[in-house]
Amino acid sequence: MSKGRAWRLAGALCGVVVILDQAAKALVEAKLVPGQEVDVLGPVGLTLSHNSGVAFGLASGGGTRLILVTAVALGVVAYLFSRDPTRPGMWVAAGMLAGGAIGNLADRIRVDAVTDYIVIGSWPAFNLADVAVTAGVLLLAYAYVREPQ
Repeated sequence: MSKGRAWRLAGALCGVVVILDQAAKALVEAKLVPGQEVDVLGPVGLTLSHNSGVAFGLASGGGTRLILVTAVALGVVAYLFSRDPTRPGMWVAAGMLAGGAIGNLADRIRVDAVTDYIVIGSWPAFNLADVAVTAGVLLLAYAYVREPQ
């Protein structure tokens, strides 16, 4: 795979993640009121909550600092990706990480909090962007520990 193709694929995946994340958040905001819970399937449910901190409400009220941290993290992802964009799996990891970070960053800029809506059992609420960031980190780690082909 060429470097240009890897960048295009990562950019396209990033865009898809941002669009899906923002669409899901808009739908939940339109259909639920804060604190309302809806059972979906088994232990999985939907709710509407706003998180002004990072994951699971840590560092709440971070505001501008969290926006700056996110911008720096996006820079680190871009740097790591630029070092070896053709490494197997790198475009997926970078696209998911960037898409998730941008999806949550858009919330922070717009309303100074991230919209969370997925609940599983007693786990704190999260969103699609959080899933993308987590999967992206795992894929990035995997891409670096496995031998390139």
